[in-house]
Amino acid sequence: MNRRPDAEAARSLLCAAAVRARSNLVFAAVERGEGRYFRLVPERLETAAERVAAVTRRRYPDLAVPYHSRWRHFAAGGINRAELVAAGADPAETARARIELAFVSVLLDAGAGPHWRFRERETGLTLARSEGLAAASFRAMANGLFSDDPHRPWRADAAALARLSVRDLAQALQHTADNALVGIANRALLLRRLGAAAARRPDLFGSPARLGALYDYWLPRRAALPAPEMLCTLLKACATIWPPPGDHAGTPPGDCGRHSAVPGDGLVPFHKLMQWLTYSLVEPLEAAGFRIVDLDGLTGLAEYRNGGLFLDCGVLAMRDPDLARRPLGPQSEPVVEWRALTVALLDRLAPLVRKRLGKSPQQLPLARILEGGSWAAGRELAFERRRDGAPPLLVDGDGTVF
Repeated sequence: MNRRPDAEAARSLLCAAAVRARSNLVFAAVERGEGRYFRLVPERLETAAERVAAVTRRRYPDLAVPYHSRWRHFAAGGINRAELVAAGADPAETARARIELAFVSVLLDAGAGPHWRFRERETGLTLARSEGLAAASFRAMANGLFSDDPHRPWRADAAALARLSVRDLAQALQHTADNALVGIANRALLLRRLGAAAARRPDLFGSPARLGALYDYWLPRRAALPAPEMLCTLLKACATIWPPPGDHAGTPPGDCGRHSAVPGDGLVPFHKLMQWLTYSLVEPLEAAGFRIVDLDGLTGLAEYRNGGLFLDCGVLAMRDPDLARRPLGPQSEPVVEWRALTVALLDRLAPLVRKRLGKSPQQLPLARILEGGSWAAGRELAFERRRDGAPPLLVDGDGTVF
């Protein structure tokens, strides 16, 4: 029988604290040897920490590590695309445009697959995966795809998003039969739903609604805006945009699954894209004079590079090796277990990495460890072990959520 959460219980999952608490319930069960899919090999966590520290030193020799955010991908190929956003606008309008670019680009980046490529005509670069989607969404916005005003391209207006067609998005992202981007129709649907959701919230997005009005909404809190509060605002604003999960009736829409180790409703939220969006809004807001606090109130990101780090380093061992050879749904229990363990292990990895790098939590918050870091190490290990850099588990994505 499906366990259907009531509305109040579902709302209680719309925060980072719920991600951390419920992931730790799964971790505790696996630590007791009760995991159905994975075993913990705790002594290998030191190996993972050494790998992450080494990668961080190599990528950032001065240890001035930026945040893990979409802005790293916007700099692909050594091009500083951030400085091109709304060039010549005043600081407030630049912040609004950068918020909008990050918002749309993050939601478009729920995995590109190993085969899709984007050729950036302006630079001649050919980019894949996250970097390719970042450049593609940047150029789409520069060309006014998300704007309701043809004379002001650097906008993401609710009206333009709500009528975005699959054809127009596919053209912008260079999706063709020979260069297929997984879930192109679902990505367009997600942005249309985002436009409709923004139009329903003039308190957050203004009237007529645009995503960048979040700058104005948060402006009274600019002296000390907590990152977890930002996430809660985004999660509530976007609660209606997610498609229902395909393989778990009774699970709320969005980045949430079920696991038998969690008592009661069994729900485990992750909010990977929304947390990454929150991380990605920090830099535009800080550049506009905001002070963002409690970054470590967010969690690590439960996605396949961080998760792959722990599998490829041997911190996690599959109970059944055949698990790696069969496609898995995003809400399937093996994937939920893997992702929950990833969140919990990132919290345990962080102090080990800081110790090796001689940094405090204030100097090297989790957002910088992810960038330095765990995500990059996970990607490197994937290419060392698998020619195409695929993750160690095969997750069937639909272009949304994860």
